[in-house]
Amino acid sequence: MEFLCYHRDRPGSLNLRDALLEDHRSYMDGYAKEMIARGPTLSEDGEIPTGSVHIVDLPDPSAARAFAFDEPTYQAGVYRDVMVRRWRNTLGRTMWDFPGGRTGGDRYLVLGFGEGPAADLAVPPGRDELIAYGPLLSDDGTIWLGTAALVRAPDPDTARAVLTRDRYADIEVHLWQFGGRPS
Repeated sequence: MEFLCYHRDRPGSLNLRDALLEDHRSYMDGYAKEMIARGPTLSEDGEIPTGSVHIVDLPDPSAARAFAFDEPTYQAGVYRDVMVRRWRNTLGRTMWDFPGGRTGGDRYLVLGFGEGPAADLAVPPGRDELIAYGPLLSDDGTIWLGTAALVRAPDPDTARAVLTRDRYADIEVHLWQFGGRPS
């Protein structure tokens, strides 16, 4: 079962985040085989982390919650809130398999929060810039709650356009970068 975890930083927690970076990386190293995508969201200027995205393949919702809430920077108070949602990997690959690689162009996390009947369940045609894409689901996988994508795009509006605008109660777009240990 795949899950998307999005930890949003608490205002004023940057120094604590920086101090715990190695603890965070070591914790994530323990999930290397399960990791589909990971990386920080950033301020509009790309300078300051604002959150952390992890898409992981875990046995069940309890394991996903343990992954999200046992994480050292969460435990220390870096994050103000955490979203954990079941997710379906419609591209069938990890971010490391993205043909566009780790660099070149801006990348975004796009979160569409569902309203009404399910939308955007299939991968949109002609979307070679998708890094990860799939529906957000209830724990049992039966209720569509929205759609999440990681996408390379020239700007936030182009990134947002990967989702059908009028099918969501809200669409958030966050600057995002590939995560993990530097090579």
